[in-house]
Amino acid sequence: MNIRALFPFLAWFKLVNKDTLKADMVAGFTGAVIVLPQGVAFATIAGLPPEYGLYTAMITPIVAALFGSSLHLISGPTTAISIVIFSAAKNHAMPGTPEFISIVLTMTMLAGAYQFAFGLARLGKLVNFVSHTVVIGFTAGAAILIATSQMKSVLGVHVPRGESFLHTWTALWDKLGLTNGYVLFVAMLTLATVILVKRFLPKIPNLLMGLVVGSLAAYWLGGSARDIALVGEIPGHLPPLSAPDFSFDTLTKLAPEAFAVALLGLIEAVSISRAVATKSNQRIDANQEFIGQGLSNIVGSFFSSYAGSGSFTRSGINYTAGARTPMSAIFAAFFLMLIILLIAPLTAYLPVAAMGGVILVVAYNLIDFHHIAEIIKYSKSETSVLLTTFLATLFLELEFAIYLGVLLSLVLFLGRTSTPEIVTLAMDEEEGGKRKLINIHKKPVKQCPQLKIIRIDMPIYFGSLNHVQNRLHQIAENEKIYHILIVSTGINFIDLSGVDMLVSEARRLEKLGGGLYFADIKSSVYEFISESNMVSKVGNSHFFDKKSQAIKRIFQRLDKEVCKKCNALVFDECNQ
Repeated sequence: MNIRALFPFLAWFKLVNKDTLKADMVAGFTGAVIVLPQGVAFATIAGLPPEYGLYTAMITPIVAALFGSSLHLISGPTTAISIVIFSAAKNHAMPGTPEFISIVLTMTMLAGAYQFAFGLARLGKLVNFVSHTVVIGFTAGAAILIATSQMKSVLGVHVPRGESFLHTWTALWDKLGLTNGYVLFVAMLTLATVILVKRFLPKIPNLLMGLVVGSLAAYWLGGSARDIALVGEIPGHLPPLSAPDFSFDTLTKLAPEAFAVALLGLIEAVSISRAVATKSNQRIDANQEFIGQGLSNIVGSFFSSYAGSGSFTRSGINYTAGARTPMSAIFAAFFLMLIILLIAPLTAYLPVAAMGGVILVVAYNLIDFHHIAEIIKYSKSETSVLLTTFLATLFLELEFAIYLGVLLSLVLFLGRTSTPEIVTLAMDEEEGGKRKLINIHKKPVKQCPQLKIIRIDMPIYFGSLNHVQNRLHQIAENEKIYHILIVSTGINFIDLSGVDMLVSEARRLEKLGGGLYFADIKSSVYEFISESNMVSKVGNSHFFDKKSQAIKRIFQRLDKEVCKKCNALVFDECNQ
């Protein structure tokens, strides 16, 4: 095996020099400052103690950078993964308890194992079949759920954790009169600070500034004397060792939910790495990203880290800040470790309300209003997928919403490829007397009454064969044309179902006195249909390398009595 397949970081490590190290250090420090409030916020969303979000931001990006393929992707805790983790784990234990933490770590290890296995099996292309609309709908629904979960912290009222979307809002409405004005003030001041700093001082980390202002406001108002709850001091040490639960009962119980976490993590990571790669002109290896994400979660589960994935915000800022190699992600992790060792005691003054205000902003930024508007405006089918995924995220289990979204993507893909465009071609005479085949919808030209020439622009497989077969029957039964030439330049694949159908149609046309012919078949397709005996069953004389050669040979098989009465004279052979 190639050593770079085992250690992919050797491929980019040769790019590291004095200049790249300097650029990556600057980008890494920027990323560390940004992820500090995010890590705490995401852990809160996941129902974990705040330090677990920071542990994830320390371990996950290092492993993902070493074993992934993207030069700029920053992995770590994310909002979507955090809420799926909370939704799945709360079914098995009370959030925040040691049992809950153990379940989350085990789920993280399982999700990483799934991702690693997918990478080894070279299943990176599977992500291409998940519609981006599904991701947009899911994240929009997740954003609403995240905002809903934080309203009790913003209003200062008690609502039981783990309630459904509707039950949570019902409880909030019932307790609206018990709102703590001091808590609400701290949350709104934090939220306003985040928005204003982002608007007028974009170079300053707005989330961190919002938490500082919220903490100062809570201290000024009297803190606990006004029932303003505090997050509490985060342990000022590096991620401790941890051990997932390897018992068979636990693994089988968590396997389905871990699969959903793995799937969402892969979709996020590959989508984000490709989005950044379009700006940096880099080629992404999806299979290697699967391996990198899988290893990062497997290793992280033994260092008190929960499931992570690629972060669009941190990856985008990492690229904008001038990062040159994955060393920026490694620097960000080490800078975060240093910051935590120095300022951990200060987190004791962080109000829960301020965290709520920051998370509301994070949730709002998750909603892609621009793409949602475009989807609704231009595509009814995509709109139905968007709304279905969005509503499923709000009202059903999140794992089921992910599976439903993936299923809808596949249905949409199969629906589009099950009705391939079948173009009718006919001869058109250009200046100089040269003839060429053109689409009859572009220009009304005469057609041969005995030979139909069509072009199929998609694979012929189990999903599309009914559509193709119906068109062949229509030509034979309605137009009474029994010689059909298929120009195969647009056919990239024919499966066994397609082979059986084409053989059946060839024999049917032959009984009617005609035949089914093929021209310009791609070498890989011809190799498959030859191995599957389609060529021998249809007849080798029905396959041609060029369209002109096919027309010349098929013309000899046409009914010459019909030709004598024909005025179309579309082929060169007609005039001979």
